[in-house]
Amino acid sequence: MEQRDVAALPKAHLHLHFTGSMRPATLLELAVKHGVRLPEALSSGTPPKLRATDERGWFRFQRLYDTARSVLRDESDIRRLVRETAEDEVADGSRWLEIQVDPTSYAPRLGGLIPTIELVLDAVREASAATGVGIRVLIAANRMKSEMDARTLARLAVRYADQGVVGFGLSNDERRGLAREFDRAFAIARRGGLLAAPHGGELAGPESVRDCLDDLGAGRIGHGVRAAEDPRLLQRLADRQITCEVCPASNVALGVYEAPGAVPLRALFESGVPLALGADDPLLFGSRLAEQYRLAREVHGFSDQELAELARQSVRGSRAPEGVRKELLSEIDLWLTGPAA
Repeated sequence: MEQRDVAALPKAHLHLHFTGSMRPATLLELAVKHGVRLPEALSSGTPPKLRATDERGWFRFQRLYDTARSVLRDESDIRRLVRETAEDEVADGSRWLEIQVDPTSYAPRLGGLIPTIELVLDAVREASAATGVGIRVLIAANRMKSEMDARTLARLAVRYADQGVVGFGLSNDERRGLAREFDRAFAIARRGGLLAAPHGGELAGPESVRDCLDDLGAGRIGHGVRAAEDPRLLQRLADRQITCEVCPASNVALGVYEAPGAVPLRALFESGVPLALGADDPLLFGSRLAEQYRLAREVHGFSDQELAELARQSVRGSRAPEGVRKELLSEIDLWLTGPAA
């Protein structure tokens, strides 16, 4: 049976981290440019072997990510990363991208928090105009840093809400600390009209998803895949139509599931929970957005009709303006009625 090209399927990408979106070749070139010595896990040209289900494994993953981030040292590096990311989104059929960034990680080299945010937003506008991909930014706090830092970021995120910031996130190891420690930061973000989109339900179980809903007022969940372990939580997510940003390849790469077929993608989909497939950190996990749809088809048996519905759910879960949503939903219908590849 012939199937349609998933790279041509219009879709939104709602779970992509800033440094993690970098091309491997760009990482190597910027490392040479700035004299950064990369470990073999980053310089070999193949995705590193990762497992983050124990503390040592998560530390190794975070150390590799921090090393990759260290090659982003000046304005041209930031603009290059965003432009190339937008080009890669086009190639994968992504028409709308919400990219997540913790500006505190880049601020020391780029002149401070405000110059960093303004540079990222300007680079986003430039790349969007050049490629046609709608791009917005989620500013994310880090669970490993203080709640006061998170409140500072939330205020800055609100300050730039009319310049391209659409949401506020919380990243890093959800097994560390409690979600409610960041409740005041998320209250600031929500009052400012931003989407609350913290990580939960990946390395920690369904209880971390409940905490994101109850303590942080989450309107969308980063990952959320382990909600599948709790039928009552699944029903709650489905009833409230809370989109989960599921990243199948990274779930396996980090050892959350042992094999692609073990990711409960079908169970989540059939429970009525809206899903937005995401690539998370392609630099480290080795696959971009279209590959997540191929996994849904080849491993989980999703038909073209179901893949189209996944794409619709990604659009509905986005912060794209209503006109953009309608256009994308129409284009998804056209993909589905068009000829197979």
